[in-house]
Amino acid sequence: MIEVIYILWLRQLKHYWRSKARLIGSLGQPLLFMVAFGFGFGPMYTRASGGASYMDFLAPGIVAMSILFTAIFSGLEVIWDRQFGFLKETLVAPISRTEIMLGKTFGGATIAIIQGLVVLCLTYLLGFRISSLSSLALGMTFMFLIAIFFTGLGLAIASMMKDMQGFQLIMNFLIMPIFFLSGALFPLENLPSAIYFISRIDPLTYGVDGMRGALAGMSVFGIHNDFAIMFILSVLVCIIGAFLFSRVEA
Repeated sequence: MIEVIYILWLRQLKHYWRSKARLIGSLGQPLLFMVAFGFGFGPMYTRASGGASYMDFLAPGIVAMSILFTAIFSGLEVIWDRQFGFLKETLVAPISRTEIMLGKTFGGATIAIIQGLVVLCLTYLLGFRISSLSSLALGMTFMFLIAIFFTGLGLAIASMMKDMQGFQLIMNFLIMPIFFLSGALFPLENLPSAIYFISRIDPLTYGVDGMRGALAGMSVFGIHNDFAIMFILSVLVCIIGAFLFSRVEA
């Protein structure tokens, strides 16, 4: 089982590493958000918060955004493999479909974490600082949970679809509300009750809040609560994804 998961994990990493354009191109949007929001809204946030740095608030949210986009679109590989016949060859092999699902999930999550770490390094150029190595380790734990959850979600949805364009449309429909309502760009305090309620049922909200608490010392719900919720959701989405993948037809 471990060998099967490792081979599928390694395959995805090799695809990622060989596509330098994918690595460079995926940095454009996080950089745009950091520069535009960081320097555009930074002075207003500083005045409203009594001197706090907006970059300290924004950086964990942008890192989470990078992980979200990279992780959830890893489901495209399932549709791509189905169209070119590789998925059929994988499914007829004498291995469990759960192993295939886990290998693809860990592969996509690893790529998303690498992408998040690259963006985290870029935030240093804009003034963001992490207080200690223990904070970084805790922040990476939340990065892992975010990556696992949204990779599993992307693969679960992709296992029910055969049209690549349709998958992209559905993902875009889901991603933007998930990101903008997670508190990645603005504080959750003092929001209208309806918006606050939606934010509370957004899974990314707890990932962003946990990462912000770990890396910048700012947490609304508490790091332990954030960890518990993200861990439960990650396990649940992997179970659902494994069930849906067991029913997939090449």
